[in-house]
Amino acid sequence: MADFLPHFQVDYSNNRSKPESIFQGQTYRITILTERLIRFEYSKDGVFFDDLTELVRNRNFEVPEFQVQQDDKYLEITTKYFQLQYAKEKPFVGSKLAPDANLKVTLLNTDKLWYFNHPEARNFGTTSVSLDENSSKFSPQKGLYSVDGFASIDDSKSMLLMPDGYLSTTNVNRVDTYLFVYRRDFGLCLKDYFDLTGYPGLIPRYALGIWWNKNEIYHFQDTKDLLLNFNKNRIPMSILLLGEHWHLKDANHLDLYKTGFTFNRNLFPDPSFFTNYMHERGVHVGIQIDPSEGIMAHEDAYDEIARDLGLVDRSTIPFQVFDRFVLLNYFNKLIKPLTMKGIDFYWIDYYHEKDLNTLRALSYYHFEDYRQYRDKRGFVMTRNGGVAAHRYPILYSGKTKVSWDTLKTLPYFTSLASNIGVSFWSHDVGGFQDGIEDSELYARYVQLACFSPIFRFASEKGRYYKREPWMWDIKTLNIVRDYCSLRHHLIPYLYAEAYKYHKTGLPLVQPLYYLNPEVYDEPYFKNEYYFGSELFVAPITTKKDLVMNRAIMRLFLPDGMWYDFKTGKKFPGNKRYVTFYKDEDYPVFAKKGSIIPLADFEENINVTSPPSSMEIHVFPGKSNTYYLYEDDGFSSLFERGYYIMTTIDYNYLQNNYTLIIRPVEGKSGIIPETRDYRIRFRNTREADDVKVYYDKDVIPFEKYVDDSDFIISVKNVKTTGQLTVNCKGQDIEIDAVRIINEEIDSIISDLQIETRLKEIIADIIYNENYDIKKKRIEIKKLKSKGLESIFIRMFMKLLEYISEL
Repeated sequence: MADFLPHFQVDYSNNRSKPESIFQGQTYRITILTERLIRFEYSKDGVFFDDLTELVRNRNFEVPEFQVQQDDKYLEITTKYFQLQYAKEKPFVGSKLAPDANLKVTLLNTDKLWYFNHPEARNFGTTSVSLDENSSKFSPQKGLYSVDGFASIDDSKSMLLMPDGYLSTTNVNRVDTYLFVYRRDFGLCLKDYFDLTGYPGLIPRYALGIWWNKNEIYHFQDTKDLLLNFNKNRIPMSILLLGEHWHLKDANHLDLYKTGFTFNRNLFPDPSFFTNYMHERGVHVGIQIDPSEGIMAHEDAYDEIARDLGLVDRSTIPFQVFDRFVLLNYFNKLIKPLTMKGIDFYWIDYYHEKDLNTLRALSYYHFEDYRQYRDKRGFVMTRNGGVAAHRYPILYSGKTKVSWDTLKTLPYFTSLASNIGVSFWSHDVGGFQDGIEDSELYARYVQLACFSPIFRFASEKGRYYKREPWMWDIKTLNIVRDYCSLRHHLIPYLYAEAYKYHKTGLPLVQPLYYLNPEVYDEPYFKNEYYFGSELFVAPITTKKDLVMNRAIMRLFLPDGMWYDFKTGKKFPGNKRYVTFYKDEDYPVFAKKGSIIPLADFEENINVTSPPSSMEIHVFPGKSNTYYLYEDDGFSSLFERGYYIMTTIDYNYLQNNYTLIIRPVEGKSGIIPETRDYRIRFRNTREADDVKVYYDKDVIPFEKYVDDSDFIISVKNVKTTGQLTVNCKGQDIEIDAVRIINEEIDSIISDLQIETRLKEIIADIIYNENYDIKKKRIEIKKLKSKGLESIFIRMFMKLLEYISEL
């Protein structure tokens, strides 16, 4: 047997649980891993396994607090979350008439009870394998979040992970189930899950920028022209992801040979020169890999691999991911040469619903090869294998259809993923195939992508799939440019939130129902989600009213005070709203006290590294501290302390507030030595008295007002010291509460009707002495004065929305 790849070796020091946590008989083994997590094993032969699996990477938990009562026939274990009762040596599954007779787990202080084969019907589910073909109709898989407060995961059929890093499909007949019993403490449930399965990796910083992934047949010159057009239109691009046409194919049958490992030299004469060209301009390169068709005779490495295997007939070599020798050749002779040519990461596009083992093995091996061999943080984009998918770390949802139904599905689909600890889903921005290209739909896709974990433009090949922003009208181009730019500005915030996810398991996207479970079944609110710690998003996923020229949104805002991220208008929380959005606007809200660090564009707008100029948005109403994490963005050096953590402290008083920026952890030299800061105090009047210090020294600054924001600007501040900004004044905060009449006035102003009628309509709608019925009657009377029926119907609808407030 060939020696396996040495860099795949696994740390096996934590595979066994502590003996004090284990209760074992001849046929059963029960392990209390935490106060909320139990492992159940049953074997008629009395054989139990301590091998790691593709799911489980650690069982060496600290012994939790629990109480035990037992005798020869009965076992009872109690923690502060549950009481476990088991008739020793009996099968875990009872009879149909009494399913809980042998083993049951009672959730303390509730009426909930779990037993083996429990239907767990109140589980909210999590995302499926993909959205291919059925973009708006998918069957959620079981997740961890349940209103019952418990969820189980079966590890009985998982592949075994050997000490040398090899995944074995050896069929071991075993019952091996993990039960999470958390009541309402779902955050602790996720902590237990990540302690068991491994925490999410920290993705490269560039992955949070703009991706381009159109399945065209690109020549090197085409990619240069593409990048030139992006940057000429002031749109950043961080990743160029090549689809199936980068490698050798049958020129007469381009639909064949989805598998390939050799660059087509007619398209890219010098692959290394191509990748260097992109890297010099701040763009990283990924390529699609699907090895399912095997290694064909036209590959550069074919002769060497065939010779090693003793093949002489030049037949295609089948790809076997569970053959050690094939894997050695695959990574050493096919993948390594591509990496040496400058490929930054691989997109694993293997898709066979009945063969998820191969998909999971490919994801695992590629991730570990990238991470350990290259001394970089692991990074692949792959389809969802369903087992500990958070580890790999970006999931690809498949070739989605271009449609409003798809768009409506995406935010719900993404937020469901948090129920199994996944944050980074990558969807086709604009949709991949079919459908109708529509400017409004395209713009709404882009706006959602701006506030999504991954922003990847994608489509099938074809000049009429208009993913290029400059192929649209000037209005659409401007909207798309603004949101692409905003996305790039948001990278410091997104990267800090990604680090938080890596360290604590706190998902980047969290559904509204985590804190407001009562709105789960309300269709208007199911797509709303928290986006990191500071922002809340209510996506627009339906067409606008063409007459009103607005998207009509019913939304719910959680408890607290919220500010529209664009306008700064205040929205008191724990309320339902009807709102109206122009094409260029989007419902994104910051909670009071929010601190959101943004990057300013560098000279090269594609670059995603820590910026030398930043704009810090600070919303009033509450003191807060934000932890800004930064490192080199791609290597594993951060694991050895090469990073910097900067706190941004906002100390809020109504007429006296202070912002302090200072490094608190890490090493110098990681971020720019000096930085320009623009501190944007949102919804804030100009302060009478402003002082700015670096450490203890007063330093010069600029101050000015921009609309409803007060801005302090300082230049060339050393990032190794403390910047302090103190502002004093009377009635500093602007009380800009959102007023529905302003939105209605804007709608009336934009309508193509006679100006004299607008005055009459406004008098009717704003008349406080008229009820809704009277207003409808008066509007209908305006038909005699020339108001067209289409506008009368629009105002009837608008009055209906107003009546809901």
